Amino acid sequence: MPNAIAATTAAAVEFLPLLFLLAALIASAKILGGLSLRLGQPAVLGELIAGLILGPSLLDLASLPFLRSTDPGVTIHLIGELGVILLMFAAGLEVDIDDLRRSGRPAALAGILGVLVPLGGGAAVSLAFGHAALPAIFVGIVLGATSVSISAQTLLELGRLRSREGVTMLGAAVVDDVLVIAFMTVILASTGAGSSFGAVGLTLLQMVIVLILVGLVSLRLLPRVVEWAHRLRVSQGLLSLSVAGVLLLAWFTEFAGGVAAITGAFLAGLGLSRSHLRDEIEQGVSRLAYGFFVPIFLVDIGLRSNLREMQGDQWGFAAVIVGVAILSKPIGAGLGSWLGGFDRGSAIRLGLGMISRGEVGLIVAAIGIEEGHLGPDLFRVAVLVVLSTTLITPPILRWAFSRKEVRSAAVGESDPT
Repeated sequence: MPNAIAATTAAAVEFLPLLFLLAALIASAKILGGLSLRLGQPAVLGELIAGLILGPSLLDLASLPFLRSTDPGVTIHLIGELGVILLMFAAGLEVDIDDLRRSGRPAALAGILGVLVPLGGGAAVSLAFGHAALPAIFVGIVLGATSVSISAQTLLELGRLRSREGVTMLGAAVVDDVLVIAFMTVILASTGAGSSFGAVGLTLLQMVIVLILVGLVSLRLLPRVVEWAHRLRVSQGLLSLSVAGVLLLAWFTEFAGGVAAITGAFLAGLGLSRSHLRDEIEQGVSRLAYGFFVPIFLVDIGLRSNLREMQGDQWGFAAVIVGVAILSKPIGAGLGSWLGGFDRGSAIRLGLGMISRGEVGLIVAAIGIEEGHLGPDLFRVAVLVVLSTTLITPPILRWAFSRKEVRSAAVGESDPT
């Protein structure tokens, strides 16, 4: 009995600070998000800035005396990752499959060049600043990654996600994700940190098979599951089983195929986009995601960044890398979509939507430091790239999509926030 009491007390010591942090993070995210809207910017920008203010770069909320004995950062991060899953599921629900199918060629070319140009630029700059070849290549892979969850959130707010650029951007992001994971697999294999070269082809084939399988399950089986759930006489059965299905497919995508879980979540949403229950599912997921999980995800990006640890001689390299990161995506992805048939304005807007590296860039950087290919200094630069590109994407997209000649592109989506 004393051991049980001690365990309960210890759990309470960890739980109470978590309650405080969750309350502070959600409230700050929504308050600054509202302020951002009043200033004519997307709410997501304010929510990102909230994390930067509360994180170790400025206020360092976790350093408060009654929080120092605990480390709730892992829990906050995991909650935020659930927010990413739900955000991409909601993005998939918003997309029309026929529109996505028609975007095949520009999406494929945008995804391919949107990886190759930043990868080459990031590696070249790193080599020029004296870094070894392997770390330089890994920096390039970080720059090649794209996370459109921030862009999807922004375009949802602007009512532009169903525009041609928005749909193609989502398709390009899937291609981008597969290519980045493929490049990383080859690098790990060539250095002995992963499988042998003989197994690389098998690994890539496995990725493709898993994506096809998840796509088929999302299109064929998941709609039947939600139909059955809708007939259950249980409170919120449709929402609960829909979310359970999404989480399962997201898990399987990364566990079995090595592709980011957000891709599986997006495919799940795409599979349900034609269901007659879509609107009901979307309403429930929106309340769940934007009321709790997504704000935590956005704030967590800032919480995980400590720019105070950057040394003076690192800022020059970091500034150049951030510049390459911001410019290379519009150049690569924009050129790809232009070669695929987009006009110049549409190609530029799509390229701007691919700037954010988000959680995919962080995943690549984390694997790099775990495998010894990135040192702490390069990891901090990678985090700065993710943070900078994530912060700059929302206002750039608002500017690009609010220009007079693209106002007619909106289909009239509702604001999920």
